[in-house]
Amino acid sequence: MMDPQRIFTLTSEEEFRRTALDVFHFQATACAPYRAYMECLEVRPEEVTTLEQIPFLPVSLFKSQEIYCGTQPPQKIFTSSATTGQTPSRHLVAGLHLYEEAFIQSFERFYGPRDRVALFALLPNYLEREGSSLIYMVDRLIRDGAGGGFYLYDHEALLRELHASTAPVKILLGVSYALWDLAEQHPTDLHDVLIMETGGMKGHRQELSKAAFHRLLCQAFHVERIHSEYGMAELMSQAYSQGEGWFSTPPWMRVMLRDLNDPFALLPTGRTGGVNLIDLANLYSCAFLQTEDLGATDAQGRFQILGRIAGSEIRGCNLLVDHEPDASPHL
Repeated sequence: MMDPQRIFTLTSEEEFRRTALDVFHFQATACAPYRAYMECLEVRPEEVTTLEQIPFLPVSLFKSQEIYCGTQPPQKIFTSSATTGQTPSRHLVAGLHLYEEAFIQSFERFYGPRDRVALFALLPNYLEREGSSLIYMVDRLIRDGAGGGFYLYDHEALLRELHASTAPVKILLGVSYALWDLAEQHPTDLHDVLIMETGGMKGHRQELSKAAFHRLLCQAFHVERIHSEYGMAELMSQAYSQGEGWFSTPPWMRVMLRDLNDPFALLPTGRTGGVNLIDLANLYSCAFLQTEDLGATDAQGRFQILGRIAGSEIRGCNLLVDHEPDASPHL
């Protein structure tokens, strides 16, 4: 059994590749749906010797299969948001300590010690959306931090406490349309606040390009750039953008692009394709996921999300809450 701490102490690309191959060979045996998927592809795990040969599991299988490698029952099951008629994804988490290690290390890598950060969330609270990995993460960061809270339906309290906070770092995090509502109803000077969006507009507001939406928020809140968080229920880790829509990953996470016409062919930097994600913190589920996002990468290893691949279901943060302020969140 691999020591999970090995994942969080990677120092080189060579070490990442070696660890990724070790995780793959463990999961190829221990994760029954992943093993069955490779049998369908006629992939022999013992013949996989490079990172590029590893098959990526379609993330949609989290809806119908138990993607799990743990030897004990999972401590927690995170679920994706879903509209009526959709089946939510279920991520079986062997131990919350691994998830907490992943999101705390990643967050502090980009934003410094969490006890210096006040996090103000335009999201439902933990009790309203208990199965959300995002809400679990934000709740923990708020409790460990220098203030903040959940303010989805109370703009006045949010702005009052934002302006009163003396925390060294103040972050306002929310789904896109909730931030748009705030910008439209209460434009105000938040030049000393980091504005962070988690995506989510479909069905609630007109569709804007990411650049146009960020300009709208910058003008309303008097800030120079908009930060973004990228994550999903099926991932233990998050990537962050600190402006311009380019996301950076922690050392145990990578993005590789696939050809939309041949999902088993990888694309070089500079091309647009389907996003394949490696998240080694997914040690007890599957670390190699074929997502339904369309993206691009650059020479620094960063990535952009350009939209959803045609035919993909609406999912994610836009379904966490209902647009109407007196409505209950989608569970």
